[in-house]
Amino acid sequence: QVQLVESGGGLVQAGGSLRLSCAAASGSIFRANYMAWYRQAPGKARELVAMVSSSGFANYADSAKGRFTISKDNAKNTLYLQMNSLKPEDTAVYYCNSVTGPNVNWGQGTQVTVSS
Repeated sequence: QVQLVESGGGLVQAGGSLRLSCAAASGSIFRANYMAWYRQAPGKARELVAMVSSSGFANYADSAKGRFTISKDNAKNTLYLQMNSLKPEDTAVYYCNSVTGPNVNWGQGTQVTVSS
């Protein structure tokens, strides 16, 4: 099992930027088949924002394309999500996720609030 800890959330004005971090407190992200960021807004289902494979291939939700960048630093055992040009509709709790074989791990989430 991999223990994931997110940080970097906060309150930002529309048009601003935030960088979320997801540190693996135990285990290794290097061994993960995929790592991803999801988000869940109030009253809505959790949705995929971006994912990156072990080989570094990244994929994004349409809402994130051109504004968000997912990356990982295996040496630091950390996953990142750089979010630019933030919009009020990006307001949500953002969760880090890793998949290694049959094991799926989630972080506790970090709140992102974008004011208009």
